[in-house]
This record gives sequence, C-alpha cells and structure tokens, in this order.
Amino acid sequence: MVADRFGYVYIDTGAMYRAVALAALRAGVGPEMESELGRLVSGLDIRLEPGVTAQRVLLNGEDVTEEIRSHPVTSAVPAYAAVPAVRARLVELQRDMAREGGVVMDGRDIGTHVLPDAELKIFMTASVRERARRRYEESGRAQGLTLEMLESEIAERDRRDASREIAPLVQAEDAIVLDTTSLTAEEAAERVALLAERTIAEAGGR
Repeated sequence: MVADRFGYVYIDTGAMYRAVALAALRAGVGPEMESELGRLVSGLDIRLEPGVTAQRVLLNGEDVTEEIRSHPVTSAVPAYAAVPAVRARLVELQRDMAREGGVVMDGRDIGTHVLPDAELKIFMTASVRERARRRYEESGRAQGLTLEMLESEIAERDRRDASREIAPLVQAEDAIVLDTTSLTAEEAAERVALLAERTIAEAGGR
C-alpha cells in the first residue's frame, strides 16, 4: 500500500527466503548442507513482480506465490535463512534492488544489516497472538492449522531469529517503533506513509 502510494517498488525479502527454502526442499538439500545450498542459491532466479491483488513471486520463472506460504515452507524458512551462504546471496540481491532508490523493503534485518543507511526505518511489531490470528485468517485455516499452533511457531521463530549469529532480529537504534496490534492494514499503511512524507519533506522533497 505504501509503495503504491509513492510509486515505489515493494520488496518482500521474506518471500525471497521462502523461495530459497522451497527450492531447497524440492532439491532435497537440507540447511546443514551448506556447500550444496550455496551452489543452489547462486543459481536461483528469484523475481518479485506486481500482481493483481498481491505481489507475485517467481522462482526460475515459475509462479510460486501460493506455494511459498505453505506450512512446510513456513516451518523450514528459519533454518535456511540462518545459513551464511543464503543470507550473503540474498542480501546482495536486495542491495542491488535498492540501489536505484524509491523502494519499500520489508524484512527482519533490513534496518540493521541490509540497508543500515536507509532514510526511514520502521520497526513494525504486533503481539504474537495478533500475528497468529492474521496468519490463521490468511492461510492457516485453509491448511488445517490451529491458532495455538501458529502462536507457538511464531514465538519460536522470533526466538530463533533474535538469537542467530548473522543479522539477528533486533531493532535498529534509529528505527521508529510501530505497534500494529490494534491497527488494520490500512491504518498501519497510513501511519507509515505519514512518516515517509515527513522524511521526504525534511530531505528537501526528493
């Protein structure tokens, strides 16, 4: 929503890690097989394109937008995302995408690791319960998952991401915290857009 408002490019880095996890699962390459995983990820073509209702994720030309949100992929992502070879390759791609400017980039290590010099950093959060409810409504119900299962998985992912050695999940010192627990997506987007407009104005309108 924010990217559309400003005519920027939206980059969902989480979708990129999901695409890697899907490719690895298909190839039978586990997260402990770092050499094989490094070769696999170096040969992947991951593209993010605007869709009719949401961003489309293409993996080697195949639309995997729905499949990367499946429960097996979601469960596997943290382990693959912690592998240095995977992070190095995807961070390289993400920085290339951002180099031209005019991007809204979404991910757990953007403000601290991928784009530490970003003009506006927002640490967006919400309660585990609320995030589980959103995931349940988005895809969990259709996959036969319970709210309790999703709560447990989200809390565990937070713990693992915050404790990993490379680019852990932490708030950047200069990030603005936005708690969206009681906000709709539209309300959250409006808050972000207002912060962006203020940042643009302070920078002289660029």
